[in-house]
Amino acid sequence: MINITFPDGNVRQYEAGASALEIAKSISEGLARNVLSARVNGEVIDADRPIHEDAKIELLTWRDQGGKETFWHSTAHLMAEALEALYPGIKLGIGPAVENGFYYDVDPGEGRSISSDDLPQIEAKMLELARQKNEYVRKEVSKADAIAYFTEKDDEYKLELLEGLDDGTITFYTQGNFTDLCRGPHIANTGSIKAIKLMKVAGAYWRGDETRKQLTRIYGISFPKAKELKEYLELLEEAKKRDHRKLGQELELFMFSEKVGAGLPMWLPKGTQLRERLVNYLRERQENAGYLQVTTPHIGKKELYQTSGHWDKYGEDSFQPIKTPKEGEEFLLKPMNCPHHCEMFKFRPRSYRDLPLRLAEFGTVYRYEQSGELHGLSRVRGFTQDDAHIFCTPEQVKGEFLKVVDIVQEVLSMIGFDDVTAQISLRDPEKPEKYIGSEENWVTAEQAIIDACAEIDMQTVTEYGEAAFYGPKLDFMVRDALGRQWQLGTVQVDYNLPERFQLEYTGPDNEPHRPVMIHRAPFGSLERFTSILIEHTGGKFPLWLTPEQFAILPISEKFNDYCHDLEKKLAAHDIRGLVDVRNETIGRKIRDTELKRIPFMLIVGEKEVEANAVAVRVQGEGDKGTMSIDEFVAFFQEQL
Repeated sequence: MINITFPDGNVRQYEAGASALEIAKSISEGLARNVLSARVNGEVIDADRPIHEDAKIELLTWRDQGGKETFWHSTAHLMAEALEALYPGIKLGIGPAVENGFYYDVDPGEGRSISSDDLPQIEAKMLELARQKNEYVRKEVSKADAIAYFTEKDDEYKLELLEGLDDGTITFYTQGNFTDLCRGPHIANTGSIKAIKLMKVAGAYWRGDETRKQLTRIYGISFPKAKELKEYLELLEEAKKRDHRKLGQELELFMFSEKVGAGLPMWLPKGTQLRERLVNYLRERQENAGYLQVTTPHIGKKELYQTSGHWDKYGEDSFQPIKTPKEGEEFLLKPMNCPHHCEMFKFRPRSYRDLPLRLAEFGTVYRYEQSGELHGLSRVRGFTQDDAHIFCTPEQVKGEFLKVVDIVQEVLSMIGFDDVTAQISLRDPEKPEKYIGSEENWVTAEQAIIDACAEIDMQTVTEYGEAAFYGPKLDFMVRDALGRQWQLGTVQVDYNLPERFQLEYTGPDNEPHRPVMIHRAPFGSLERFTSILIEHTGGKFPLWLTPEQFAILPISEKFNDYCHDLEKKLAAHDIRGLVDVRNETIGRKIRDTELKRIPFMLIVGEKEVEANAVAVRVQGEGDKGTMSIDEFVAFFQEQL
């Protein structure tokens, strides 16, 4: 018998060799019908794979991201089967699930191409194959047999993938007439795939290497119900309207210039106002919590990032080193703020009485992203992190961690993100080479986060493989107005950088001790946060953040002086806005102000001037009647 531990801590016994599907059936037939795969001891596997030892299990359905990814990866295989049927001799690269759907990189062959015009035909073939309800069958194969199979198919891409695999670790999956090199997992059979939409065709260099052949990448998404596909496509249309790149231009928040450089945003006056309000809000909150504001350079010596480990991990994603006239001296554009803050800790001897030391910086960092991966403000080459690093004793870790959690939750609530999930991001147990530091440090750091969350009874989900390379973290996942999930605030516990930088403080025993670092960023980066905020609100920001809170609309130019005086009176109450003195009709001014998403329109005509008042109109709601200046100020402040 083996012990199976469920997410709620409940433990049941089953015969060795029981599968996740059999375990689900022991709970209910309804659950078993919905299980797509299972996470067993942190690894997602096929629902029908036998389990031979004690295990922690999570049964994954369509409601779980892991379940969706299994479903979408299986659909990628279905698309590959359809492509082989429609394009004999086509060669296949890789076909993973992505955040929303899947893709497959393919080489159609000399003289052939696949365009968006071909997608309906491929979709139809996929649905035809799906209706056959073919099972996804897993088979372990020797490396020699795998090489022989793909040599016969003359598929150099699969043969290259095989070069990096060890004998005894190779598996094939077959459904219908299609077999692929794959580690899985997959759903039970193709019959579950009821609705498919192929979204677009793009180019992608093989293995992301610009020196290699460009393949054709076909993106798609699938659902177990046609209704869900319809809802998804409607959501995409709404997302287009809210696209932060489109709204950012319309609202004059930020811009890009090819002469300045791709991925390097420039904040326009209105965007800068919004950005500064975010910064000022968090800076005040941090100062009240005992943080000390610091400023570090935009560059640092290459050795700094070699010490921290960032060069080894991210050197290829960094800008190339900056050489100086001095022989052998190289600098990097700063990819991270934490190494600089470590050096600040070493500025002078530290005592346990100095701790915790909380250093905060709105620090701009630079990373080289491939041009094809740049996306408005959400994926850039230069961005500002609301970074802070807390240096504390091991005994202070839990308390400091929980204080940071309070700040992050407060920030997200203040901005208007109410649907928040806390995700404990741990190491990938299968890939220890991705991380630095000792096993002991990792176990201690991971347990610190788990214990802190348990102490305040925080509801969390756990994801393996999502830790930073130097430590585990607690990520705050927010769901926006369109139901999309984004990772925003993060808190990381790090025992490794203090070790790499040889940081020390003198303890009460008068002996040197190693501090623990807590990294935290409630916004993450101001650029990405703003992109999500724009799309979440559709450009209708919380009133306290809105760059222009009112527009005064004179009916005639003879009322302009009154309007400018009114603008000054409102400014004295910290209410921001403008006077629209254009020679346009009042109807046109109202329409344009609505499009700019300015919350309040104050319309001024002869009656308003005589009464020392304004006619108030609220964006999206219409007229609110005539108010005196004091009445409008009170009305405005009620909305904050």
